[in-house]
Amino acid sequence: MKALEGWHQMMEQGSNDGLWELLHEDCVFWSPVVHTPQRGRDITYAYLSAAQQVFSDHFHYVREVVQGDNAVLEFECVMDGVQINGVDMITAKGDQIIEFKVMVRPLKAVNKVHENMMAMLEQMKAQAPQ
Repeated sequence: MKALEGWHQMMEQGSNDGLWELLHEDCVFWSPVVHTPQRGRDITYAYLSAAQQVFSDHFHYVREVVQGDNAVLEFECVMDGVQINGVDMITAKGDQIIEFKVMVRPLKAVNKVHENMMAMLEQMKAQAPQ
């Protein structure tokens, strides 16, 4: 799956270079802490860019299952001392991601992700050109 190759390359580089092009304009993002789908490239890009910074400590994929245009990537990381286990579920169309869903466990991890993601999104919003 070409989109998955692009995602892995970006994650290995620790950069969001190429993320915009990787996302389909109608991409849908499902957050583990926001209970409605976030629709469109702009919001998906914002969430995934923030997540890349927030999830950077010891983040690594431990398992991958790919079937056609669908992939499930199990990950582990540590955030502020909290062990996080989760999955990224990615659906692609050609070389672009059309849906990205993140699930996180345990509850302590969900709460930590919510806290750090909201802080990072606020920081990004404050730094954005007005």
